[in-house]
Amino acid sequence: MQKIYFVVVGKIKEAFYRDAVAEYTKRLSRFARVEIKELAEGASPEAEKEDILRACKGYTIALAVEGEKLSSEALAAKIKKCADGGKDITFIIGSSCGLADEVKQKADYRLSFSDMTFPHQLMRVILAEQVYRAFMINAGAAYHK
Repeated sequence: MQKIYFVVVGKIKEAFYRDAVAEYTKRLSRFARVEIKELAEGASPEAEKEDILRACKGYTIALAVEGEKLSSEALAAKIKKCADGGKDITFIIGSSCGLADEVKQKADYRLSFSDMTFPHQLMRVILAEQVYRAFMINAGAAYHK
């Protein structure tokens, strides 16, 4: 079974965000083993980079505003390609200060959800939902419709 890692900097403070992430990771667990690695916030993205890089496994996807925008179907295809190749996936969400350039450069792929800025905690919910949606698309389920 494929493993999906969410490497995230900082903790979620609001219970409703935690509950939403927990719900989507529970749903994802029927398709993949899911692990969330919460890392401590540093004074800057540079101070966080070593912890982030150590936590990454498999194919790494860094969330970055300058990354490529994908449709849900295209994200599903990318996840399927990794699964078919036996690769686990790590999704990286930096702190509210962003990611160090070195983390973005070492990532296998940079993904952008929008040109807009989202709250760090909400982005975890959005990412978890989209990864779940991708697995549902790959399973041919009706959730995506």
